[in-house]
Formats: sequence, C-alpha cells, structure tokens
Amino acid sequence: MSDKSFEQAVVAERSMLVRFARLHLQEDAAEDAAQETLLAALQNPAGYSGKSALRTWLVGILKHKIIDVLRKEKKYVQAGPAEIGDPGDFDVLFDDTGHWAEAPADWGNPAETLQQAQFFDIMDFCLNKLTPVMARVFSMRELFEFEIAEICKELKITAGNCSVLLYRARMQLRLCLDQNWFEGRKA
Repeated sequence: MSDKSFEQAVVAERSMLVRFARLHLQEDAAEDAAQETLLAALQNPAGYSGKSALRTWLVGILKHKIIDVLRKEKKYVQAGPAEIGDPGDFDVLFDDTGHWAEAPADWGNPAETLQQAQFFDIMDFCLNKLTPVMARVFSMRELFEFEIAEICKELKITAGNCSVLLYRARMQLRLCLDQNWFEGRKA
C-alpha cells in the first residue's frame, strides 16, 4: 500500500472511530480520541503490519486512547440500577431445562469475520441499539477487559447490576447479530 493510499484509508475510518469513541466519552473527548488515533496511525505507518484489517488496528489504538482518557480524567457516566423489564424477555431463547431452544447460528471463524469491515458496521449498529449504560458496561468488560469490580467501582453499581447489564447486552447483541449478520450468511 502506498503512503498516499494508506493515509486515505486511515482518514476514511474517522467517522467510525468517532462513533466508537462516543460510546465511552463525551462528545469533545470522543472527537479528540479519534483525532489522536488518526495522528498516531499516520505518524507510524510502519506500525501497521497488515496482519489484521486496518480498521481492527485503528480500533486497537483507539481503545488505548479511550482507556487513557477514562483513567486520567475519571469521566465515567454515572449508571443507575439496571432497568428490569419483564424478566421473561429472554426466556423464549431457552427451553424448560435451561438449554437453548434453538441453537445459536454458526458464526463461522471469528478471526476471519473480524477481518471483514462490513461486520464492524453491523456490530456498531447493534452496539448503538443498546442503552448507553449497557453499551458502556459491555464495552468496558469485553472490549477494554476491565474487571467486574473495576466497572462496579467506576460506575458505582453493584456486581449484580453489572451482571444483569452484561447479560442483557450479550443477549441483545446476539439477537441483533443473528438477525443482521449471520442470518443473511446461512446457506
């Protein structure tokens, strides 16, 4: 990839980076984190080895920028208790023995899927369908690999509340990805 095409490809990912950062940061901080990610990538093009998709590499840089901001400024959104709706919301997914009523769709090779830019668009769409608190808790745990205790401390929620939020986020993401990504890929 030439220097010019690399630069164009990196800059083309700006809006995705800003959307991702907005899940975790205030508007201005999200813009700054995305901009810092672009600058870091453009200042070190040799850092991109091509072993992963460019988008994956950029999100990896952005994750570190977001963590730096969150830890430095401690600007977490205060989360209240999980909104407990109908407890049977996800009961239809399981049979009487607690097993899947219908096995989840075969998601194929996860590493291969992550290479596909289209998947990130659908994942972004699904994450944005979550409530802000659910998206934040899910991202902190699954993307930034925070410990449950650290999430609870920073968001001032209980471990039980955190578990409920994670469960609901995972179930909603599973349903959304099944409908919007994997369903269309079945043979």
